[in-house]
Amino acid sequence: MAQVLEFKLPDLGEGLTEAEIVRWLIEVGDVVAVDQPVVEVETAKAMVEVPCPYGGVVTARFGEEGTELPVGAPLLTVAVGEPAAGGETEGSGNVLVGYGTGAPPARRRRVRPAPAKPAARNTATRANGSPAPTVGSVGPAPTVGNRASRAGAVRAAVAERSADGPVPVISPLVRRLAREHGVDLRQLSGSGPDGLILRADVEDALRAGTALGRTAAAPAHAPVAETSAADMAGAATRAGLAQAPARAASGTRVPLKGVRGAVADKLSRSRREIPDATCWVDADATELMRARAAMNASGGPKISLLALIARICMAALARHPELNSTVDMEAREVIRLDHVHLGFAAQTERGLVVPVVRDAHARDAESLTAEFARLTEAARAGTLTPGELTGGTFTLNNYGVFGVDGSTPIINHPEAAMLGVGRIVDKPWVHAGELAVRQVVQLSLTFDHRVCDGGTAGGFLRYVADCVEQPAVLLRTV
Repeated sequence: MAQVLEFKLPDLGEGLTEAEIVRWLIEVGDVVAVDQPVVEVETAKAMVEVPCPYGGVVTARFGEEGTELPVGAPLLTVAVGEPAAGGETEGSGNVLVGYGTGAPPARRRRVRPAPAKPAARNTATRANGSPAPTVGSVGPAPTVGNRASRAGAVRAAVAERSADGPVPVISPLVRRLAREHGVDLRQLSGSGPDGLILRADVEDALRAGTALGRTAAAPAHAPVAETSAADMAGAATRAGLAQAPARAASGTRVPLKGVRGAVADKLSRSRREIPDATCWVDADATELMRARAAMNASGGPKISLLALIARICMAALARHPELNSTVDMEAREVIRLDHVHLGFAAQTERGLVVPVVRDAHARDAESLTAEFARLTEAARAGTLTPGELTGGTFTLNNYGVFGVDGSTPIINHPEAAMLGVGRIVDKPWVHAGELAVRQVVQLSLTFDHRVCDGGTAGGFLRYVADCVEQPAVLLRTV
């Protein structure tokens, strides 16, 4: 007798708590094999094809394309054949981070159609600004199987919710979104399973302006005699700010989600937490370009300019390890890292991503060239894994490919520094006491002022510039 198994969105690693369905690769009624990719999802890190650990007939799919699902939510159900000896159905075991298939749930589940869309929530508000209870509303249809670990926590939070108690929110991203925009989660009615508050609920509250915490607001009818000119000016300013979304509503709204949303969150956090500073210098790159041409003329794999600059960075970080570090403010410590995992900025159709070259300090120019090429190709194809997009300790940003000379980049949190490289162009330059046309590049270093002072940052950048101008300087440290 066939057994119906539920396949849930697995843990995709690196602390990711949700993913958006980009494209279904199967239809209801299709026969799938063990480990066959069934859906393509986009996380805040990368595009991922999710394989199904069971083989059988797809009986239901959960979520349309464009739907965002939390980790642990049902993806699909599969009717499999007779259970193996002992009553267990074999899974592949070859799965993503955080879930296994060696022992799937033993009890049988019934098959049901795909869940209907939940009814629209009542957006009426009480006099105090909080949402009124929804009367006669229909919640989401129950899913197949028992989501005990997740649903139980939500039900407990709903049951215990009070003015000062917990709220039914699992995703830290949802909590952060609410916190950054001043949304009181206790005034929201969750549209997710068992009343779970989802990102869409917070975004709806922001658009409607009904869930903003107003505990500190001034009384609506304060006596005129007690209202100062400053208070009136402040009220006018607040009123203007409150009306801004309405005036902007006629424009095109582009959701900050996926890679773009992750970039926005990370850059905003960097600006909030890191006291950064930038120094820059022009360098004569003529000799470096000649050295690269000579290396590539000798046969063998071609060496990229980015790989040579990366080798220079590795030598500079060996002399100035303060810039290969991170800051732990809770412990009030600067952690100097033993390995250099080099991130490099790559522009793709999906936005800016920063792939990471592991153990860059242990690679030669040829190995760096090959790894840069592999990661760049994967970035453009959208196949980078979360592990290839995280864990960097220092970032190299070649914005010269955009035809610009300089920049003041934002540090890739939680790193401590980023080296920027502008375009290399012919410019008049004093060389050997005479005016000459040389190939000049601008180098900039943005650094976390908590890990070092300007002297250290300047020393790092000056060493990089010296190696660019005279590549033979590297021989002293190789």
